[in-house]
Amino acid sequence: MLRWSVLRAGISVRNFNTTGQLGDGRETAAADYVVAHARHGDLGDVIAKMDQYSYDKAFLVSVGDEKGKLLDAAVKRANPRLALELGTYCGYGALRIAAAAPSARIFSVELGAANALVAQRIWNHAGVADQITCVVGTIGDGGHTLDRLRDQHGFAADSIDFLFIDHDKNAYLADLLAIAERGWLHQGTVVVADNVGFPGAPKYRAYMREQQGRLWKTTEHRTHVEYQSLIPDLVLESDYLG
Repeated sequence: MLRWSVLRAGISVRNFNTTGQLGDGRETAAADYVVAHARHGDLGDVIAKMDQYSYDKAFLVSVGDEKGKLLDAAVKRANPRLALELGTYCGYGALRIAAAAPSARIFSVELGAANALVAQRIWNHAGVADQITCVVGTIGDGGHTLDRLRDQHGFAADSIDFLFIDHDKNAYLADLLAIAERGWLHQGTVVVADNVGFPGAPKYRAYMREQQGRLWKTTEHRTHVEYQSLIPDLVLESDYLG
């Protein structure tokens, strides 16, 4: 059964694609909830309280606990020194990356400045703010955000060990290709893409299928949309062979 907060999220998707938020204040409320209820400096408890908020209060469009285990395993396999996330939202994905790779430097690109503030509050409370940097921008802005990653944060040839894609589904493929064209991926870079099944990223999935065994080796994980068990989803985990 779908809860009203899940249905409300679907209704609000247009607002989400333009602002990064669902428009009812649930993102700020999630940060308030974490600060009020999670133990300060306890990364695992912060993740657990964000899951609890999503089940008991209001659905968040984070990767969630079920698919989060797939993310955790992929991060541990990659053992990254440098990880890049596309789509910060409330900071949940970056928290799971930090938990799975405590020595990694994590950068998260987020369209909405309001989300960046929410995520920063949560990262501060979890005690990982010195490990994670949010860059407000978008990969599809003509290269400006990519230039900032290069010039201000040291992104360079072969530097990305792990990439998590969880933002505008229509931008998955174009943004991956833009990053690859910079030469920042290396043989063995692991890329995880959420929501490839629902809402869906068909161009990205088709590309990975076309490039299977050429530029990429991809595993499709059948799972469910976050925080419920009714709607199926796909998470793609891809190793760069280039």
